[in-house]
Amino acid sequence: MAGTGWIIQVNEDLKNMEGLSTEKHHWNKGSIYKLPASLTDMNKKAYKPQTVSFGPYHYDPSNPMEEHKHRALLHFLKRCGKSVELFVDALAEVENDLKDSYTLLHFVSKEVTDIFLQLMILDGCFMLEILRTAAHVLDDYAVNDPIFGNHGRLHVVPYIKRDMLMLENQLPMLVLEKLVAVEHDKAKDEGFVTKVILKFLCSCNVSPNMGKCVHVLDLYRKSLLQHEPDHKYIRHKMRSMEREDEIIWSATALNEAGIRFQKSATTSLKDITFARGVLRLPVVVVDDTTESMFLNLMAFERFHVGAGNEVTSYLIFMDNIIDNARDVSLLHSKGIIQNALGSDKAVANLFNSLSKDVTQDPDSSLQIVHKRVYHYCRKPWNKWRANLIHTYFRNPWAFISFTAGVFLFVFTIAQTGYSIYPYYFPPNDSSPSTFTCVPAAPPPPNHSSSDSTSPSTLVISFILVSMVCMLTN
Repeated sequence: MAGTGWIIQVNEDLKNMEGLSTEKHHWNKGSIYKLPASLTDMNKKAYKPQTVSFGPYHYDPSNPMEEHKHRALLHFLKRCGKSVELFVDALAEVENDLKDSYTLLHFVSKEVTDIFLQLMILDGCFMLEILRTAAHVLDDYAVNDPIFGNHGRLHVVPYIKRDMLMLENQLPMLVLEKLVAVEHDKAKDEGFVTKVILKFLCSCNVSPNMGKCVHVLDLYRKSLLQHEPDHKYIRHKMRSMEREDEIIWSATALNEAGIRFQKSATTSLKDITFARGVLRLPVVVVDDTTESMFLNLMAFERFHVGAGNEVTSYLIFMDNIIDNARDVSLLHSKGIIQNALGSDKAVANLFNSLSKDVTQDPDSSLQIVHKRVYHYCRKPWNKWRANLIHTYFRNPWAFISFTAGVFLFVFTIAQTGYSIYPYYFPPNDSSPSTFTCVPAAPPPPNHSSSDSTSPSTLVISFILVSMVCMLTN
């Protein structure tokens, strides 16, 4: 029987139960998640910062980078000419909102939560200094500074950038906005922080109009997805009522079926289309940071309600069309994959591992592309073409043998035709002045091997072609 104390507690909680609107507001607060071990155990380094921590989840006072954070704060305060108390007061006004951003802050040690505002100011100023250093807008650091000098830009900042894109290592965007507002007496526009972050993270030009972003990882994700939806695909989606178990072929098999690969007009991960036998995919750079970046983006989509599933859908689609190194080599030759890992096999293994234990969104726009490609490959001619190429054109010897067989067959048919034609349509030797058409008697059979081809010749040709095809298999 259930304990009396538990029954009393349940009844008390039932009386104090929040309304639906309050409950909805509660779930909207969190945006920085402590990931479960079932997810992080598969690749711990991908989710744990290796160079610098931001926020309370991975705070370690023994980390040498904490000293550099303190130096960054001093430079920041000296440059703007404001006291640290102004920044503390500004963040204290929104302290509860900042704490609510961390969904499992109550599991963090009391020593860390007691210095929560101190962490927000130190980490926020350090992040702003890193963003500005990379943009070469600071000149109050020594040339040989190990973090903020040229040496740091080359050997340290790339690893800080990787750590900034880890879900457990985020700072609320509100921290950066408050710090900048106090620094410039609210003179900066609302999109200033967004522009600085995008300049640091993205090498290509993207619009800063991203809407409200909760942290750096969220902003970076939206920058990868900037693309207007294709309304033709939306209409196709509305018309598509049936669902089938559709398995898309690998890139190599699709190419054999006549599908051509081209680069999309943009780098947006949503800019994937298929029309008139052409599959267009965005360019993706694969390097040492790609795995960690994509894993954290997928984790954010998985745990943040309403974030969407576009990155996850993209990776599942890429996993479908990449089976081995040949597929990567094909996409690389089309300029779609820029391989900085060196090995095509390593890239194939990377994409195959990213989508493990991941659920596909059935309403994703990529499902429409998937369906179109699937039905294109099911057309008889495309299936025959793929089988022909796969069987006879995979290596040069098979191609040469097949070509020789075809030529032999064609020449035999031509020879037979030229031999039969005079038999049924002999030359007309009658005088031009004669208008009466008299059927000519059929010429006597000529058994000379130089003038005719016996039916057995055609049979032999068929046998030779068949033998060539069997040998090439």
